[in-house]
Amino acid sequence: MEKLVGQTPLLEIKSLSRLIGGSVLAKCEFMNPGGSIKDRAALQMILDAAESGLLRPRNWIVEGTAGNTGIGLSVIGKSLGYRVHLFMPKGQSLDKQNDLSFYADKLSLVDPCPFSSDEHFYHQARIYSEKHSNAWWANQFENLSNFKAHFENTGPEIWKQTSKRITCFVSVAGTGGTISGCSNYLKNQNAKIKVFLVDPKGSGLCSYVQSGEFKSEGGSITEGIGIMRLTENFKKAKIDKAVSFSDSAILSLMRYVEREDGIKLGGSSALNLLGAVYAGKKMGLGQTVVTFLCDGAKRSAARFYNEDYLKEKSIELLDFEELVSAIV
Repeated sequence: MEKLVGQTPLLEIKSLSRLIGGSVLAKCEFMNPGGSIKDRAALQMILDAAESGLLRPRNWIVEGTAGNTGIGLSVIGKSLGYRVHLFMPKGQSLDKQNDLSFYADKLSLVDPCPFSSDEHFYHQARIYSEKHSNAWWANQFENLSNFKAHFENTGPEIWKQTSKRITCFVSVAGTGGTISGCSNYLKNQNAKIKVFLVDPKGSGLCSYVQSGEFKSEGGSITEGIGIMRLTENFKKAKIDKAVSFSDSAILSLMRYVEREDGIKLGGSSALNLLGAVYAGKKMGLGQTVVTFLCDGAKRSAARFYNEDYLKEKSIELLDFEELVSAIV
């Protein structure tokens, strides 16, 4: 199973390429065996922990997750002979919850609460691992194997697949591993490559990059991206500019790409493509912008493709002109 992780193809999003007068390319991370980009970090964390002796045969892998990392740890970990116990906050997408229940050996749902509380799902995973000698806590936010996965694999793939012509790299961030690993590798190859962080409203990462302070504005129905604290992985990111977008813009971009390109998107993928258009417009004609389709649309279908849910959240879709204005 681990041999199927990575080497995902680059797909041109033609409608968006026309919009920026350049190329918008997205790596199809939904083609990883666990269905998302998080498979990369999951594999690297497991391999490094096993090599160091922290993770021993038949041990339990323990993690707090909003969805995709837990699925990756389950699919890859179980194929390598480990058992998996996940802690997930209640209220996440039912699609992701069902997937976690299907793949993991054990899923514990935790009431949402502030990060400062020991009842937070992140801390519940840590506390469980501290109490059980046969459990290893993956700790995706602080574990630098996450960064390593993208520095040693994802970044080089992008550089090779674009024949070294990439001019701009765009990514959302949750743990920070993807944007930090890729930005470091790509800027090592060509310091002129620009790196854009794209954030949902309600996250503080955009504010942190811009001002050095974590401040949030509004909220978002997206999951697994955005955060209000500085992780060891995100500390290593090399970012030139950060921008945030509303749920209205995210949903409108989803509908636009579905209509124009026949591609259904998940929330993080749509946000990445918003950032790609923003970056291309800001940098001028002829750019080669690379980002990710982080996972498939099905894991967020119960929210993003549920008209009743969107009405409940008072999210209004924008027309094309409004969408372009929101982007630039």
